Amino acid sequence: MLNTLKVVWILFWAALLTLILFLPIVIAALAGRSGNAAFHGTQVYAWCMLRLTGIRLKVSGREYIDPAQRYVILSNHASYFDPPALVLALGLQYRWVIKKELRKVPLFGLALETSRNLFIDRSKGSDALESIKRGVAQLPEGTGILMFPEGTRSWDGKLLPFKKGGFVIARDGELPILPVTIRGSHDRLPKGTAVFSPGLIEIIVHPPVTTAGREEREVREEVRGTIEGAL
Repeated sequence: MLNTLKVVWILFWAALLTLILFLPIVIAALAGRSGNAAFHGTQVYAWCMLRLTGIRLKVSGREYIDPAQRYVILSNHASYFDPPALVLALGLQYRWVIKKELRKVPLFGLALETSRNLFIDRSKGSDALESIKRGVAQLPEGTGILMFPEGTRSWDGKLLPFKKGGFVIARDGELPILPVTIRGSHDRLPKGTAVFSPGLIEIIVHPPVTTAGREEREVREEVRGTIEGAL
């Protein structure tokens, strides 16, 4: 019974907050070319969802972040709590690189699109990466992108193999990578269920990794080792 109530609780609030915040976020996105105001709207959504589910955040490593720098932010991914946790923890303006299927989600998909997030068609390979590179170049100064290099959530919280897309984008754009480790989110809301557990999620920001003049595989191994080492 308790688990059923938790499922109803989280789904009810997710739907209600989407309905309440959809219009303000879309208006903010359409009114401002940068998408910054709309991003702040997603922070309101994230704060409400985490508070309503009893999630506390502990953030370390913020001193490594230069707010004026554009980063390719790469993080592990094991839970639906990861995006709201990152939105609140990093203190940066960034846009998501999101699988195109989320465009079809009613209201939510439109809000993501009007907020200047970047959608990727993973079936198109190198063409998809080129479109993301063009999208990154058109973002406001200092606005980066965030990707989950595993490509999907981990079932057991352990790190999956990293795909190379984010590393190619960083290398070709000569952008530093900001590695981030999320710890504890799998325990709060595992993949395959809507039954959440209140508690702590830790966000660990690591020193930026330079990409200019380096092999993609070398950078990928370094970043993966850094993120995995803090799990």
